[in-house]
Amino acid sequence: MSLIVAARFDTFDAAQEAATALMRAGIAEDALHTFFVNPAGSHDRYPVGGDRASDPDSQGGFFGSVAGAAVIGLAGAGVGGVVAFAVADSVLPIVAGAGAGAYIGSLIGAMMALGRPRPERSGQEARYAKKNEGRASGVLLAVHTAAEQEREVAQMLRAAGGAEVERAQGRWRDGKWVDFDPLTSPELEAK
Repeated sequence: MSLIVAARFDTFDAAQEAATALMRAGIAEDALHTFFVNPAGSHDRYPVGGDRASDPDSQGGFFGSVAGAAVIGLAGAGVGGVVAFAVADSVLPIVAGAGAGAYIGSLIGAMMALGRPRPERSGQEARYAKKNEGRASGVLLAVHTAAEQEREVAQMLRAAGGAEVERAQGRWRDGKWVDFDPLTSPELEAK
């Protein structure tokens, strides 16, 4: 594993200026890697896109739709029964009323469950989210460096306008940070 110090910049031009300053200080060009980190949810980890198998805010939607379908479906069946009794002697209006009620109920129930505020996160959930919430979008300048130069490189990145200067262990190959994971939160370097 290689020691990597990286910082986020607002533009490629700002990152290039920082890279130029680092090269003037003796850092080799193949020890610098500049790339863009997409916004959260845009990393295409799954065939249909996105970073996660399911949206964390969709928690409870399934049970809300089932409960809504059951409750409003029963009401729809009751309305269908009243309509059927008043209009015809057929079972078809009862079945249609129950089906329409179940469908509308599942939609209403899911939307009500998804819109509810969630309770505060537990300490363990908050630590997990912080570790796995990923990083902010922007241009990242990564520097493959030796441990002796780590503090100097971090100071130069900060001086050049770099935000969230981080320290990482990763694989560096052919002038690139090949195992970079945008979903892992950065381990910020001490100032």
